[in-house]
Amino acid sequence: MKRLLIAFLVLCATEKVSCAAQSELPKPRAIIIFYADDLGYHDTSAYGCEAVPCPNLNSLASQGLVFTDAHSSSSVCTPSRYSLLTGTYAWRRRGMGILPGDAKLILPVKGEQLTLPAMMQLAGYRTAAIGKWHLGLGRGKDPQNWNDLISPSPREVGFDESFIMAATGDRVPCVFIRNGRVVGLDPDDPIRVNYEASFRFPGEIVAADATEEQLENLLKPWGRSADKQHDKTIIDGISRIGHMQGGKSALWKDQDIADRINDAAARFIKESAGRPIFLYFCTNDIHVPRDPHQRWRGASKLGIRGDVTVQMDGSLGIVRRALSDAGYKPEETLIIFTSDNGPVISDGYSDGAEKACIGHNPAAPFSGGKYTLLEGGTRMPFIVHWPGVVQPGQSSALVGQVDLARSLARLVGFNKIPSDSMGDSQDMLFAFCGRDAKGREELPEHANWGNLIALRVGNMKLLPTRQGTWELYDLAKDPGEKINIAGQHPEVIEAFKVRLKRIKDANGGVNQPLWSEK
Repeated sequence: MKRLLIAFLVLCATEKVSCAAQSELPKPRAIIIFYADDLGYHDTSAYGCEAVPCPNLNSLASQGLVFTDAHSSSSVCTPSRYSLLTGTYAWRRRGMGILPGDAKLILPVKGEQLTLPAMMQLAGYRTAAIGKWHLGLGRGKDPQNWNDLISPSPREVGFDESFIMAATGDRVPCVFIRNGRVVGLDPDDPIRVNYEASFRFPGEIVAADATEEQLENLLKPWGRSADKQHDKTIIDGISRIGHMQGGKSALWKDQDIADRINDAAARFIKESAGRPIFLYFCTNDIHVPRDPHQRWRGASKLGIRGDVTVQMDGSLGIVRRALSDAGYKPEETLIIFTSDNGPVISDGYSDGAEKACIGHNPAAPFSGGKYTLLEGGTRMPFIVHWPGVVQPGQSSALVGQVDLARSLARLVGFNKIPSDSMGDSQDMLFAFCGRDAKGREELPEHANWGNLIALRVGNMKLLPTRQGTWELYDLAKDPGEKINIAGQHPEVIEAFKVRLKRIKDANGGVNQPLWSEK
């Protein structure tokens, strides 16, 4: 016990190697954040899962720096996305959870706080948000009007261009929105959305009300809900969360979602040729509902969940080819590949994934996954690819996605970050680029359910429980968090609790109002 405590105190006192002593890095012409959805640490061949071949990701990994201790800021999507784009932990805002599809914008707009995309604009980059959004749209108390210009939207946050899904594939409205307007909308068939569970539009087909015979006729085999949350409006043979009426000409086809966002990304890259670009590219894969295009069916050995993972890999290949075709050379292009939160196998649909994935731990060698506070909830696949600048290999540096904001600010030479912005982001540029093998001293890990926060310091992890007790794990010896050593080390517990309180109290503390509430 004394040796463990001494090691912890030494870790606390250790000074990091000064980055100032290291040479500065060149400014890339293209910066791409490729953000997968619900992809686990062990879900691709790049991280050891040979049942899911991902040749494009394998190429990226073989030429890039592969991280083994990089983390999303939460084990669910909306908080992680908020933290990445603001450099501030989402748990500092009250009510920050998984948003409904008609939620109001929760990000600060220009003039409120500086976001990552707004900073990139000021640094001279043309910016775009493509794919899944799930951060809300519009402001005010009135219901969202989907039939007119939607504002504020990504443009007010700092994106010059956007082609997005309002929320997720399993939530209405099931339409794409380009620069604040629904794509392909017929003004004579306006969209209406409602998220009250007991609500019904006149003539609405709702899975919860349908007979077994109707469900057989209306639903794709993998589109049947497995819970009461996903059993509302049926669109494209899949039951959804929420109620939607109208907008028939604008509805997406699920098997085409990946192609639509791939095309939007390629178009943005082509139109921006010759200019510095920042692309925030968010796939819907491998989030439910899983409905891969026919050309990806059977591409893996793990059923429909593995197939959409291979489809995600195909999207990576298209983005990389578009960059090459537009003249962005590899040595001037920084690609960061990661995911928003940990994996989940069955998440609201009876799509056969649970049976197909028997024996597959998508977070291996860690425990837990999406929604949890265990390592599998936030420890992400994370690859940095920048040939000629970032040397290929592996890094065990402790880093968080929240750190991308200040790290990229330094990379592009932006040194005017306001005191009220990016408060939780740390400059980890040299860790991300392989010149600092250690990374952070400490890192909080968040689970949305119960708003619980664990604390990592080195390989030691303090984890709170719903019962109000504490658990302690030595991840170096116990990556699966099976052996709770809290009872053996009360001094370490108390030291961690002091550090965790300091983190929570910093930068305005917790329970600040959402921007949409102001």
